[in-house]
Amino acid sequence: MALILHSTSNNKNAAKGLIAAEYTGVKVELAKDFQMGVSNKTPEFLEMNPIGKVPVLQTPDGPVFESNAIARYVTKTKPDNLLFGSSLIEYAQIEQWNDFSATEVDANIGRWLYPRLGYAVYIPPAEEAAVAALKRALGALNTHLASNTYLVGHSITLADIIMVCNLSIGFRVIMTKSFTKEFPHVERYFWTVVNQPNFCKILGEVKQAESIPAPPSKKPAPVTEKPKAKEEPKKEVKEEPKPAEEEAAPKPKPKNPLDLLPPSPMILDDWKRLYSNTKTNFREVAVKGFWDMYDPEGYSLWFCDYKYNDENTVSFVTLNKVGGFLQRMDLVRKYAFGKMLIVGSEPPFKVQGLWLFRGKEIPKFVMDEVYDMELYEWKQVDINDEAQKERVSQMIEDHEPFEGQALLDAKCFK
Repeated sequence: MALILHSTSNNKNAAKGLIAAEYTGVKVELAKDFQMGVSNKTPEFLEMNPIGKVPVLQTPDGPVFESNAIARYVTKTKPDNLLFGSSLIEYAQIEQWNDFSATEVDANIGRWLYPRLGYAVYIPPAEEAAVAALKRALGALNTHLASNTYLVGHSITLADIIMVCNLSIGFRVIMTKSFTKEFPHVERYFWTVVNQPNFCKILGEVKQAESIPAPPSKKPAPVTEKPKAKEEPKKEVKEEPKPAEEEAAPKPKPKNPLDLLPPSPMILDDWKRLYSNTKTNFREVAVKGFWDMYDPEGYSLWFCDYKYNDENTVSFVTLNKVGGFLQRMDLVRKYAFGKMLIVGSEPPFKVQGLWLFRGKEIPKFVMDEVYDMELYEWKQVDINDEAQKERVSQMIEDHEPFEGQALLDAKCFK
């Protein structure tokens, strides 16, 4: 009698048991006409797994849920195979990697991926922590695979089946080449194993993701109008004609407090145009032009340093963090110019910035509305200090090395 696996055919967790079946020769069939969201809500399914999750394996002795447990059951059904190794220590190491795969790899891929797909709340700091944890796990895996073709022993075991199935969703959907290239031994291992005939039969062709899914955009909930109550027909009453009243003039939009400041001889758009159009002799033309235009009575300069640079261990996450900050600064574009430098060739990366704001203080509405502002230490530039003035000049021109370090990237807000 064949074992029945209740799941869709494209589920990476179901694939663990199906691949194990290919290696052991155990007959496992997918439940016919299984529909996610329908079949797993029936009383019959909930009797097998009360929380309604897939996969579930139906056996002559009762149901088994949880994908790793299913893969173990299928493997042990045929005791004369090597998927559990050839000794007690190999068995223990296989289980060790199965636990590692579940808690360090699969869990952190999920914490990174699912919020971006809309299955959980997208919180940038949580994503950063998940990516850092995943990078740490893949680093450990990469070190092990530097001297090992497979996780345990010299042939594929259940540990490889579970690890590669867990990695497959990451490679397919979110782990782009720019991310995985930091782990060349993991790459070699994954593509070697996933292209084995028994894996291909279940997983099909695996192609690596070319881009990271964008996080869901926050859209305001549609406003539903309440149905109007039926009005009683009113008796017609003749009224004396009244002189037409003038329509109330629309209230003027309140001015931004920065628009009420005394006029400044520095025209911000002129500076931004000079910055954008200067292609050569940048120091002599653009930087000199900035200091010629700068009005310390109408504008102020500020250095900012990210408070948590020790957390900047993943290059593209750090770049995305800065990019998000600049997007949220859009409300002050009319009154500001900024440079953000990501400093260092190796993690942790330093994030340091220079900002020019209209007025002698950082605008209050920016401090109130852009939560990133609290993540930085802010220090006003003393332009009478030649060292600080030179630092401003270097940040404007993306001088490299900057304070003795290479630049990973430089971003401009203008």
